Amino acid sequence: MLAKAHSFGINGIDAYPVTIEVDVARGLPSMHIVGLPDSAVRESKERVRSAIKNTGFTFPCGRITINLSPADTKKEGPAFDLAIAFGILAASEMIPAKALEEFAFLGELSLSGKILTVAGALPSVIACGGRKLRGIIVPPGNAAESALAKTVPVFPFNDLASAVPFITHPDDTLAFHVRPETMAMPSNETTDLADVKGQTHAKRGLEIAAAGGHNALLIGPPGGGKTMLARRMPGILPPMTQEESLEVTKIHSVSRSTGRTHEGLILERPLRSPHHTASHISLVGGGADPKPGEVTLAHNGILFLDELPEFSRATLESLRQPMEDHFVTVARAARTLRFPARFMLIAAMNPCPCGHLMDSRRKCRCAAADVTRYMGRISGPLLERIDLHLQVPALSTRELTGSQPGELSAAVRERTISARSCQSERFKNEPIYANAQMSSKQMKKFCGLNEDGHRLLHEAVDTLGLSARVHDKLLKIARTIADLDERNDIQPEHLAEAISYRTLDRTAL
Repeated sequence: MLAKAHSFGINGIDAYPVTIEVDVARGLPSMHIVGLPDSAVRESKERVRSAIKNTGFTFPCGRITINLSPADTKKEGPAFDLAIAFGILAASEMIPAKALEEFAFLGELSLSGKILTVAGALPSVIACGGRKLRGIIVPPGNAAESALAKTVPVFPFNDLASAVPFITHPDDTLAFHVRPETMAMPSNETTDLADVKGQTHAKRGLEIAAAGGHNALLIGPPGGGKTMLARRMPGILPPMTQEESLEVTKIHSVSRSTGRTHEGLILERPLRSPHHTASHISLVGGGADPKPGEVTLAHNGILFLDELPEFSRATLESLRQPMEDHFVTVARAARTLRFPARFMLIAAMNPCPCGHLMDSRRKCRCAAADVTRYMGRISGPLLERIDLHLQVPALSTRELTGSQPGELSAAVRERTISARSCQSERFKNEPIYANAQMSSKQMKKFCGLNEDGHRLLHEAVDTLGLSARVHDKLLKIARTIADLDERNDIQPEHLAEAISYRTLDRTAL
């Protein structure tokens, strides 16, 4: 007998429908899975066989053929186990085949029949939209994130034994309901910007970066607080919108490398901090079976690269395209995938190999050639894409021992929220939401200068030999500073402050 069950596969960060066709016929006992299954899918026949037996059902004795349609798309992962099990039960007439038509199935099976959590539940439920389904059966661990989609009712079950009676006699009262605001992923972040002693200039620069969505580079000797400042950035960024939270949750639902311990809606902006030994594939995504990289996992949040010159040249250069386009395109012979990558880059580095070039208390031991070679590890085009170059000097004894508290992150966040509100109103008819994303056309419309401002900008460009890209970034930064100052027009002092944050353009480093 032939039976069909519905499930979903993952392609990039989106889901596509997969129809599991199961045929049980007379012949020598065997089970074959076709339709481009990977190793995890091929191994499902052993998991499904044991799960059916240990649940109390009789496994059919005959030739079982399982087709995963569409047959020309590679199927990956163990999420098809539950659908295959129900297909076998229906094809062997232990449950009515018609009962499977109204439901989709998602879940991995243990040998005992327990339904285990899988990756990609949220995009799978989103893909249910527009399909004539009564609901989707999911593991309990995926119920919370699945309910966020609100496309079809979500029915979580612990094991195969409890799911079978529901399919034969559906009960809509068992659908999982949750309010998104009660299921946010808990944040372990207990740090505050006030914990960082001194560094007023760097704090101001990071406030501007947060207010306008600008990239920033922290430069200073070891122990000055570069890493502390970067890790406190999420606390001064505006909260994510509902749409942004769903985007981030969807990405992290697909990726199993994020270490998620809670399956709710992610409200905290992500902070990704890969080690400098990371490869360019792990950073931007890819591989034989393309997966999202760190730039995608940092979508709507922050990508923090500590010890920037220690990253390989190829890894750093791979950032240039996503920093400009806000997405990553991974092309392979079989398929081409596009991953979102709208992130803020916060990087940190020492000014020289020994780290003490800017340290007034310790003498730098590096030769000029060594400093030049060290800085040369970061290409000019990449530095141009970093809006703010912020100096983080060594702290004085007075700053280290001082007891005067710094400004709380909450106070800084209020100012960045206010500045972002100005930008939301300004760009309400534009496809952007932050100053850093403005195009040349939008800059002409929103970044007008008076005569003094034009004169100052021309002098800066001529004196420092700035490129057209840096020229535009100065205008965007000045626009953000004016927003923080609650001014509709850009004043020369706003532009002067923007120029002061281009440290590497003003020094011989």
